[in-house]
Amino acid sequence: MRSRPPEPAGRWTAALGRLLPLLAIAVLACTSGAVLAVAGDTLGYDFRAYHAAASRVMAGQPLYDLSYTVAGPYGLFLYPPTFLPLALPFALLPVGPATWAWIGTMLAAFAAGVRVMPVAARTRWLVVLLAGLSWPFVYGLKLGQVGPLLFLAFAVGWRSLDRPRILGVAGAVGAAIKIQPGIVLAWALATRRWWAVAAGAAVLLVLAAAVTILTGFAAWGDFLSLIGRVNDPITTPHNFTPGAVAYQLGLTHDAAVAVQWGSTALVLVAIAWAALRRPAVPSYLAVVVASQLLSPVLWDHYAMLLLLPVAWLLDRGHRWAVLIPLATSLPLVQATPAAAYPLAFAVTLVALLVVDADA
Repeated sequence: MRSRPPEPAGRWTAALGRLLPLLAIAVLACTSGAVLAVAGDTLGYDFRAYHAAASRVMAGQPLYDLSYTVAGPYGLFLYPPTFLPLALPFALLPVGPATWAWIGTMLAAFAAGVRVMPVAARTRWLVVLLAGLSWPFVYGLKLGQVGPLLFLAFAVGWRSLDRPRILGVAGAVGAAIKIQPGIVLAWALATRRWWAVAAGAAVLLVLAAAVTILTGFAAWGDFLSLIGRVNDPITTPHNFTPGAVAYQLGLTHDAAVAVQWGSTALVLVAIAWAALRRPAVPSYLAVVVASQLLSPVLWDHYAMLLLLPVAWLLDRGHRWAVLIPLATSLPLVQATPAAAYPLAFAVTLVALLVVDADA
């Protein structure tokens, strides 16, 4: 028997599938290029703080500038001392070329993270397309933020759930860059991945020892002093924690604090339940989401990390998941309410807790 010709809808789907890689690359290149081209003095806004901190150490000065009283201003370096080895090579260059080298590194890290994700090729290209449309991604890229590095570390951890040593190293690298991803190691402990905990602890100890040799013990005290002073989850400008958004919407400070503590408690309960009751992959990705929700400051560019759980949801046929990054997309940036950011994290976290992992 002769086979029937494909239906028109099927031909369109196949054609779109073949065009998806080209479309994804084109959109990412166009949006990122456009935002970088008009960045002006804000190009590498955050990276220049990393560069300045590393340059201070190279000049024999303290790692931290303790004059700041609030998170967000230009030049504030607010990362743990273990971040220093990452920034030092870039401090060998003048700040202009170093900024472009850093942005190129971030793009490479994102591409590597997409490649590492254990999902179908079509899903990977969808993630690239969504990143090109994502305000959190292109904005973070313009600032020179570390989001793509965390994306890569979390993606490596996801792919290595059955290889605990690699999982532990990935979790430690994330924690070395920012404290919050260290919750992955706490999750490994709760799920009895002992080798992951041991490997992660070993990496962090080595990094901490190396940095202490370079900066002295004072850097650790300066770091704790600084984060204790500037990380206010309610009144920090441009913050998108649930408590901060509630405060911006008119709640009193005390009521907003209650909202923030309530949100934190719910997130902790959610990840505990995920660790004990959910399969490994959605449980791990729930911890990835929680690592950002538990931060005292939730910047809008943190939402780029939601592309990881979105990839998992899309790979299981949940097409509605594209709405999560599209809700904070570049075309809608002027209309996106502040509440969209904590809501996007919350919807993603709930989905990871309830979606059938075997679908």
